[in-house]
Amino acid sequence: MTPLHFTFSTAFLLGLAGLAFHRTHLLSALLCLEGMMLSLFLGLSLWSLELSSVNFSTAPLILLAFSACEASAGLSLLVATARTHGSDHLKNLNLLQC
Repeated sequence: MTPLHFTFSTAFLLGLAGLAFHRTHLLSALLCLEGMMLSLFLGLSLWSLELSSVNFSTAPLILLAFSACEASAGLSLLVATARTHGSDHLKNLNLLQC
């Protein structure tokens, strides 16, 4: 494993560990998701550059577009929960309540 692959794998695993173990605020969970998506984007971009194939060159752009949509949906949910519940603490969010 090259140091570059190790770096992207570590960045993805750190985002996954932050998402799994540090669930106090919705904003921190969204930042961990964005870090994971960014490491996937960089890894997929480097993979398509290593293969030097035209067929795989659109995959990172599609992933980046989905990442932007995910970020906008996450921020809109953050604003909605902050307005209705008063904070973004994940302990206070209960999906069974109206």
